[in-house]
Amino acid sequence: TMAKYKLVFFAPRASTQPILQHLFARFPNHVGRIGAYGGCAFVTPGTGQFLPLEGANPAIGKVGKPERVEEDRVEVLVLGASQGVEMTSVLQELKKVHPYEEVAYDVYRLEDF
Repeated sequence: TMAKYKLVFFAPRASTQPILQHLFARFPNHVGRIGAYGGCAFVTPGTGQFLPLEGANPAIGKVGKPERVEEDRVEVLVLGASQGVEMTSVLQELKKVHPYEEVAYDVYRLEDF
């Protein structure tokens, strides 16, 4: 069977939909697909915080100054090859279209029951 993953990433609110639409368009059969439904995601608002350190080039904020940003936690199902090749491609695309220098994300392998 095809491997299933849950991709969770965090993005500034204004970027959430452009990122999702890009991933859905690029991987229509692999990202956000649940049966006969496409473009599926769960989005939760929250506040992200970070401190850009020396050598950082922050999209938001300044080096050495703590920053708090209104962000979304985004969860999408990713259907991939058994070796995770598709997941790697999805992460490359996420990093390409996400505004942050360092993208915060988690990948969970899902089990069938």
